[in-house]
This record gives sequence, C-alpha cells and structure tokens, in this order.
Amino acid sequence: MPENRLFKIVYYLLDKGQATAPELAAKFEVSVRTIYRDIDALSETGIPIYTETGRNGGIHLMDGFILDKAMLSQEEKQEILTALQSINTAQNTNDSQTLQKLSALFQVNAGNWLEVDFSRWGSPALDNEKFESLKSAIIQRRNLRIHYASANAVISERTIQPHKLSYKANAWYLKAFCTEKQDWRTFKLNRILDWKILKENFLPRSLPEATNNQAAGHHQITLRFPREMAYRVYDEFDKTQVEQQENGDLVVSAKMPEDTWLTGFLLSFGTQAEILSPAYLKEELARQAKIIYEKNKP
Repeated sequence: MPENRLFKIVYYLLDKGQATAPELAAKFEVSVRTIYRDIDALSETGIPIYTETGRNGGIHLMDGFILDKAMLSQEEKQEILTALQSINTAQNTNDSQTLQKLSALFQVNAGNWLEVDFSRWGSPALDNEKFESLKSAIIQRRNLRIHYASANAVISERTIQPHKLSYKANAWYLKAFCTEKQDWRTFKLNRILDWKILKENFLPRSLPEATNNQAAGHHQITLRFPREMAYRVYDEFDKTQVEQQENGDLVVSAKMPEDTWLTGFLLSFGTQAEILSPAYLKEELARQAKIIYEKNKP
C-alpha cells in the first residue's frame, strides 16, 4: 500500500474538509474499495479519520486535527521552508521568525539562499516601495490611481483594479482591470510613474485565460551578433534560440513583436546587431539610425 497515497489523502481532506470515497478514488486513480482500505489503515495509525453516511456524509478528519511533523518527509519539510523563505523574500522583509521556528521544529536548516531587490541599478528605494504598495493594493483589493507611460511615450492617468503581480522576461508586470477601458490590461512596473492607493474596494474578478493572441502578433526575426556580444545575447535570448557559427558569431532566430519597441531594442545593440531577415526590418533600422545621426551629427 503506497504510503504517499495515504499522506495525500490526509492532505486532501485537510484542504477540502471532506470528500466522498468515489471522489477520492477518482482523484488517486484507485478503486473505491482501495480507498476504504486506506481509510482503515490511516485509522489504525492513529489519524482521527471517520466516515459519515447520509446525504451530506463523506470522509472527514476530526475537527482541530493538526498534521504531526513526523508525517512529513525530509524533502517535504525542506520544500515548506524553501516556500516560506521565498514568500519572505517576495515580501521584501527581514522578518523570519516563522521560518526560524519551523526550522527548529523540523530540525532542518533552510539556509539563506535567496535575495531579491526590486530596485533598478543606481535607483533609490522607490522601486521597492512601489512593489510593496502594489502588493498591498492587490491583497486589500483596493483601487489604484496610476500615471503610466505607454510604449509610445504617451503618459495617461488611469484607475485600475490590481489582481496579480507577474514576473516575465526580466521584468515585473501588473495584471489589472482598467475601469476606463473596461477590460484587462498588463502594466510594466517600470512604466508606472506614480501611484496612489484609493479608499474604494473592488470585487475580485476571474483573470482571463492566457491566449496565443500575443504570439500571433509576433514575427520571426533573424539576427547576427559577433562573439563579443555573447554576454548580452544570452541576457536577452534563450540558448535554444541561439546558434553559434564556426567563426564564433551568434545567429539568433526568435519571434518578436514588430513595433517601436523592437527598433529601439535593436538599436540598443549599437553597431553589433545585423538583421538577416526580414529585409524590410533591416531597411527600417537603417532609416532610424540615419535619423539619429542627423540629430546628433557635429
């Protein structure tokens, strides 16, 4: 009889409160008879588990039951401590009393292995303050008033309902419902210039499921960089998108959005980026470089 399944049944009941035998059988892909044997085995070990018949019956744990630390494997204890340290880090706090107590209880040293600083290089603590404010607004379900700089350099004032902070592609984003647009929007944290937590609360909404609409607007771009740019290439692209040539050059093939951001991104490589395809993007980059030259020529 797999012990893992017995533990998982206990965890499931702690989370759900109660369950039926057919529900547990479907969950763990065994027969109903096997579930009842598992319940008997758990009861014999001293777990206060019981079944109740009737319309609202099912399998329960006794009220107030607390899982003994001895039932957790060494790996599970380490996972709990790791998760707790990750939470403390994301909260940008040094308060680790809970972590210390659990480390002593489990007799496991989690170690101080993770550090997160939300501020940009050379910037003051404002970025950390922003992250904390947005996190508080999400947890308290409070409306936010923000000034936001779009990719087109348009600064707008919006009232939003913040739902989730998300980290992707080396940047933090805020997923929120915009009251002006009456639709979901994703805001890059670095472009939120000012913010204010409002008194009004909002009712939580279900975040829309991820779609491929964004990927559909991306096009295949092929670039070539000299070997000296490897440090920057691997900062920006996954190694599966990079092919090293015999002479050391790095050829990158990736799907990217063709907009004003892309030309700015490519120009940030200076003379070290060569566009292999598409041809029209090569022409556009040359046109932008010419404009830069005309503006800055001596």
